[in-house]
Amino acid sequence: METTKWRMRILVTNDDGIYSPGIACLAKIAARFGEVKVVAPDVEQSSMGHAITASRPLFYKKSPINFGNIEAYRVNGTPADCVALGSHLWAQTDVVLSGINMGSNLGNSMWHSGTLAGAKQAVLMGMRGIALSTPAGKSEPDFNAIEPFVEKTLSVLLEHPDLSLINVNFPPKPEGIKWTRQAVQQYDGKIVPGTDPLGRKHYWFTVTTLEPAQEGTDRWAVENGYVSITPLRLDLTNENELMKALQKTPEPAVG
Repeated sequence: METTKWRMRILVTNDDGIYSPGIACLAKIAARFGEVKVVAPDVEQSSMGHAITASRPLFYKKSPINFGNIEAYRVNGTPADCVALGSHLWAQTDVVLSGINMGSNLGNSMWHSGTLAGAKQAVLMGMRGIALSTPAGKSEPDFNAIEPFVEKTLSVLLEHPDLSLINVNFPPKPEGIKWTRQAVQQYDGKIVPGTDPLGRKHYWFTVTTLEPAQEGTDRWAVENGYVSITPLRLDLTNENELMKALQKTPEPAVG
């Protein structure tokens, strides 16, 4: 049954590209809450962070994938580009949904997440932004299994307009929903060398966490079967360090 409590203009994007089953799932669920348009990269842009395209023009074309009654377009750019262009073409967008990413965006991975960048770009432009992700292994995620929790999560978040930037992660088989904070445990960067079929050396960059997840964090929630909802902000100021600095070295008086 279609949800009609909140009718809004929803822009859907991702960093996996227009062909991803995750964006098709998200667009279908988002249509229960309002009018939806899809604007996504024409190729995969995973881990692009908040890159924007400034050295060449952007173009958009109709999606080769059928999204049913939802208008969908592909862009030769990053997730942030898609949000900027999509909101320009479709004025008065209320909220941007970015995902559902095939791969978690937990803890430190938020810093380079293209999925989260789409949501951040929305907030920079005066809209709300919600990033949604789920783990992916050797096979694609089971989006049918998480669909009820995606709908429930959106119904909760769209009811709170004061929450402007949200990062959501779904475990493969959710058992509940938790409000969480970002995990900030350190990780070990690791380079894995390899050789391609032509004998040329190549390298993969990967990471391994150094500490177990702390209870109440996004990592802990997903590892224990809960949907993680983490409110974020764009202001990176460390208020504690700022206050310490001001106490030690007050700003000089002028005049």
